[in-house]
Amino acid sequence: MSKSKKTEKKEITEKKKYSRRDFLTIGGAVVAADVLIATTPARVATAAPEVASYPASKGYLVYDSKKCIGCTTCMLSCSLVHYGEQNLSLSRIQIIQDSFGKFPDDIKIAVCRQCVTPPCVINCPVGAAFVDTENGNVRRIDQEKCIGCQKCLEMCPQQPHRVVWNHYIGKSSKCDLCIDTPYWNEKGDQKETEGYDVNLRNEHWLNLGLVENSTIVPPMYKNKPSFKVPPKPKAKAKS
Repeated sequence: MSKSKKTEKKEITEKKKYSRRDFLTIGGAVVAADVLIATTPARVATAAPEVASYPASKGYLVYDSKKCIGCTTCMLSCSLVHYGEQNLSLSRIQIIQDSFGKFPDDIKIAVCRQCVTPPCVINCPVGAAFVDTENGNVRRIDQEKCIGCQKCLEMCPQQPHRVVWNHYIGKSSKCDLCIDTPYWNEKGDQKETEGYDVNLRNEHWLNLGLVENSTIVPPMYKNKPSFKVPPKPKAKAKS
């Protein structure tokens, strides 16, 4: 037998020494290694950017949707204390009434949610929308800094947008929990469970035409001529 044939026969004999179980064990280890390599994520070269965190607002407006009748008094009051005029479109509270809806889903009160992660603050390019850390972390808009890009309206996730567009000055506004009310200088007095005792019935209350009793004439009616009911015509005497 030639040397080459002897060598070939020896190799075949060595291969036969491995049992079927050994083959499956070795093969399984190889497959496991391949799976491990395939499922191991590639090492990230750069760390993921950290998401900025914001302190939670210490206050927000609450309401009872089943008691609201859609009178819009809150909207008028909001507009009055911030701008000194009754204008529903300037109100930072929005009430939507659905004529085809059924109670209590026919009225929706849209107030700012004071988001934990506020998109209006995050996406404002000039920092006009900010977290007021000096006043309970309320999410506010500084109208002096606002450039009117409407990015805050675009990014607000709520419908309708809680950011309100002031069409008179071309800038955005939103609920500030009455921190800045140029036309209302009355402050609340919080004592334990008594809550806030606020005097709303001042000259601004009268500007809404709301009075304590019928003897008080609102300013809007003082310079207007009084309306008198004409006397009824006398019946003609029968001849």
